[in-house]
Amino acid sequence: MIPDSFKQDLLNRVDIVDVVSRYVQLKKGGANYVGLCPFHNEKTPSFSVSPAKQFYHCFGCGAHGNAIGFLMAYSALGYVDAVKELASAAGMQVPESRPPTPQEAARKERETDLYALMEKAMDFYRGELKKSPRAIEYLKGRGLTGEVAARFRMGYAPDDWQGLKAPFPEYEDKALVEAGLVIENEGKRYDRFRDRVMFPIFSARGAVIGFGGRVMGDGEPKYLNSPETPLFQKGQELYGLVQAREAISVARRVLVVEGYMDVVALAQFGVSYAVATLGTATTANHVVKLKRLSEEIVFCFDGDAAGRKAAWRALEVSIPLVEDKKPIRFLFLPEADDPDTFVRREGKDAFEALLRQAPTLSEFLVAELRSQVNLASPEGRNLFLANAKPHVQRVTAPGLRLQLVKELAPLGHVTQEEAEELFELRRGQPSYRRAGIPRALTPSKPLPIEVQLLRWVLVSPKGAADVDLSLMDGGLPETEVLRELLNLATEHPPEQLTQPFLLEKFRGSPYEPILVTAQERIVEFNAREDLAEQEIGMCMLNLRMQRTNDEIELLKKAVTADPRDKPKQLLLAAKLRDLTQMKEMKSKGEPWVIGMESARTGATSKLGLVRGEFPP
Repeated sequence: MIPDSFKQDLLNRVDIVDVVSRYVQLKKGGANYVGLCPFHNEKTPSFSVSPAKQFYHCFGCGAHGNAIGFLMAYSALGYVDAVKELASAAGMQVPESRPPTPQEAARKERETDLYALMEKAMDFYRGELKKSPRAIEYLKGRGLTGEVAARFRMGYAPDDWQGLKAPFPEYEDKALVEAGLVIENEGKRYDRFRDRVMFPIFSARGAVIGFGGRVMGDGEPKYLNSPETPLFQKGQELYGLVQAREAISVARRVLVVEGYMDVVALAQFGVSYAVATLGTATTANHVVKLKRLSEEIVFCFDGDAAGRKAAWRALEVSIPLVEDKKPIRFLFLPEADDPDTFVRREGKDAFEALLRQAPTLSEFLVAELRSQVNLASPEGRNLFLANAKPHVQRVTAPGLRLQLVKELAPLGHVTQEEAEELFELRRGQPSYRRAGIPRALTPSKPLPIEVQLLRWVLVSPKGAADVDLSLMDGGLPETEVLRELLNLATEHPPEQLTQPFLLEKFRGSPYEPILVTAQERIVEFNAREDLAEQEIGMCMLNLRMQRTNDEIELLKKAVTADPRDKPKQLLLAAKLRDLTQMKEMKSKGEPWVIGMESARTGATSKLGLVRGEFPP
């Protein structure tokens, strides 16, 4: 383990221009140095090295990285050997390892205790299932056998407010709350899961880290999941992955569904390569983890509006992560069906036939974009291309991006070359760049705000302090990278958060492709650091206005929900007027305020208080 502090010091001491120039003949070209790429044959230089950002990038083949990455790629060295060679040239000695800090050792010991506690809870729930004829009949009614229930180690939480006192006589132990098994409220404790069929959630190593509980009747919520704990993060785990791993390897495919019961029912009928997200939208972590295990990912959703919305969210997350040789598909079942009901009625063969016909990511994307416009008119085709642009720009797989451009161009009545120019994909030197006119970091049709924020934070990492992640919906890979950057910003001073250091921190992580793509765009557009603070501020203001719009829509619904409650109606109507006025002030470029502040008391409503200036 090479300490982060050493890698940071090493990257601060070396100059990537000096490192690369030992192997590549470089010439000064504006703010950067250019030369012939050493990683592919070319006659016109497309290989750029940025001394300001200590980053290299080839606009021809896409090779990129920092000084360590260059040595690894050029000299075919392993990571440690590349660090050692770079350190030797800089006169530095690489520390081979370090012992864990007291905090790390204490955290490790605490996690070990929690794992044992969760295992004991699972054994208790499994024992309770055998004592509950009602739970057993429910599972049999869903078509499940005892073998499948045992395979997934299913259990039952008794209808008792403190049922866990049986396996845990020390019911006041704070570890029960920390593990998410017990809720503590106003000094009282009670079991989180009561009268539910229990589905243990396992880590990739097979340890119990959480639970999902399903009601057996019409209660709400239908599914109740463990909260976020030191062992369990919903956005990183998948239900059924441990049981499905072997089947995924054989089928070379993984099926992602929405519910625990869907996974178990599919396994009962021989479709054993299914997993489920844990009550949250698909995340980048999910996609990266499944790509490592399979050659194809199929997302399966209901055919209703909610299902298509969830599918679009999964598409947005998957676009920058999809690979040319690993397709991602989207299966939509009939509206009245879910995987459980369909496979029980139609059987395995019919279900797998649907899987093979499922649209690919690009087919789903193009179909959705076409449905939003009228391609018979010039305006409709123009809007079609404008809507497609931010999605095409986020595709990092070169082959897929090329095929997507070829697919979109004729629909927009333009040539492939014109489409590439409109999408800002051309790697040449367009006229405005030769003329010295600066190019914006973001395209004319804005990318998702999270994408813009990530790029500007990378231009000026100290700007991470101004980012409020609570305003974002989450789920997009860029949001998760921003979250990691904010964590780093609390551990390191701003001057240490250089782009080469960040690239090292994310090396090998699920977010490395996202970070690299963002850094490539920064190099390509030669983004200015002096603009970063202003642009980050504008991104945050736009996010706050999005939340204002959401609040307005909720208030509109609330105003008409209960017309008999006059005091409530007056209060809601007043709030709605305030928010609508603020929205109008934004459009006029006037100073604005979100939230309601009492100048006398300094009190602020739950909406929060934000002041700013909007450009006209």
